[in-house]
Formats: sequence, C-alpha cells, structure tokens
Amino acid sequence: MGLRRKLNSRHRHTLVRSPLDGATQGINMYKTIVIHVDGSPQQESRLRAAALLASEFGAHLVGSAATGISWLDYGILTGSAGAPTVAVDFDGLRQFCAEHLQRFSERASGLGVLSLETRIEDDVADYALLLQSRYADLIVLSQDVETPERLPRARALPEQVALRGPRPVLVIPETYREQPIPGTVVVGWDGSMPAIRAITAALPLLARADSVKLALINPDELTDLHGEQPGADMALYLARHGAKVDVVLERTSSTTGDAMITLARKSGAGLMVAGAYGHSRFREWVLGGTTRELLERAPVPLLIAH
Repeated sequence: MGLRRKLNSRHRHTLVRSPLDGATQGINMYKTIVIHVDGSPQQESRLRAAALLASEFGAHLVGSAATGISWLDYGILTGSAGAPTVAVDFDGLRQFCAEHLQRFSERASGLGVLSLETRIEDDVADYALLLQSRYADLIVLSQDVETPERLPRARALPEQVALRGPRPVLVIPETYREQPIPGTVVVGWDGSMPAIRAITAALPLLARADSVKLALINPDELTDLHGEQPGADMALYLARHGAKVDVVLERTSSTTGDAMITLARKSGAGLMVAGAYGHSRFREWVLGGTTRELLERAPVPLLIAH
C-alpha cells in the first residue's frame, strides 16, 4: 500500500477564470467533467465536445494526464533490492505530461471553458481515470483508434473506464467537430440494469434534446422485461423528466448495434445512449458484442454506463 500511495501522488494546477452561473445549478447536471489528455490527434475532437458541455452546464473541466508508470512498473524497474535496474526519467515523464496539459489549458480556455483544472497521475491511463471518475459526473474519452504509435496500455480506455468505473463515459468519434450535443438522441432500451443506468446518467442531456428516439431492437425476444406495451413505461418516465420521446420498435435480422447505428444516421442524431455490457474473465473485463460494436462504429458521441 505504501508503494501504491507514493505512486498515486498528484500534481494539480487549478484555474478559475470566473464564477459559474448560478442559474445553471441543479441536481441533474454535469458539474465536474474529466477529460483524458494525451496530446493524441483524437484529443481535439473530445476537447471540443467536453468544452461544449462544460459551457452548457457551467461545469468544471478537469484535464487528466498519466505518466504511464504504474506501481507494477515501478516494482519491476527498481528490482528486489530497491535499486533501479533500468534508468527511468520520472521527471521527464511528468514534464511531458505537463506540456500536454499546458496546451490543453490554453485550448480549453480558447474554446470558452471558464473553470478548469489539470492533474498529473503517476499511473497508467485507465487506473488514473478510474480514480478521477469517483469525483466526477462524466468522463470524456475518444473512440479507441488503432494507431501504431499508441502504447498497448493506453488502448481500450472507454470499455475499461465504463465497465470498472462508477460514472458514465462519453465516447467521442474522431470525426466530431462542433455538432450539437444532444440534438436528437437515440437511446437503446432493453429493460436491463446497464440500460437503466445509462439512461439515468443521460437525463441532463435527454431533457435538453430536440427529440429522443427510444429504440427497442427485437423487443419480442425480451417480453418479460418489456411488458405488454414495449417502451411505454420508460417513455412515460422520460417524459416526466421533460424529454420529448418517440418509441421506435425495430424488428430486424441485423445486430442490435448495427440497427442502432442505422437509426442514428437516419434520424441525424447528435448523441447515442446505451448500457455497457461485460463480464469478468481472468480478472479482465470482456465486452459484449453490442457494446463493442457501438464503441467501434458509433458515428456520433456515445454515452455508456455499466
């Protein structure tokens, strides 16, 4: 525990440029938004989305960067005698993160973010974000894009944080620029607990949406969960929260993920919402097929929760 505590030391810089608008205060709001900062090409799209939401909700934006050195790495590198077996420039890694965070702060300010903070975590990215997620309302990440230069441990962030963490994750495709969030929303509803958690987490956005398409894919296969009128009770629940809801029943031979993606494209959606499914295998989280398909192919921002 002592080693873990040492490596989890945080270096923070907070900048509050003006007080938050008191008119935006409310229970069903996103007041703290964490965004992963790594200087990758995908960072710009997720920052644009995070900045838009921070402005919309008067939220505090936290930029989180990780050095990539975990307690296990540290133990291996120092060796059993405590003397380093491999030279590691810890100060250089932190400086590298600090430079990314400085550019992040400047860009976020340029996008109109009024309250922001930066943090450096001495850990791998997924564990660093899991720690930060405990004290946030929303985590903003990018779709997991295959690029040769990316370190293996920096991959699979959306599923790791969504399946292991306590907060919803907003996954931003690299093609996102400044389209409205939420605009029209496609919500996957199958009566499950992950879907309920995702919908609950998305309520601040659903209440602001131009239209909510409550999508039930092949609901006849889940009659015990949907009841006699599939989607009616959930639609009424959302309407009481101020959402403008249309129930969409899709009976198709396509996969659930493909049907939702097609509906999102046809309706011009600006957001998708779905429960994240997974199970533990050899202490690693393994995604269900629908979750994996949505994470890889969603054409618009995707809010997931487990």
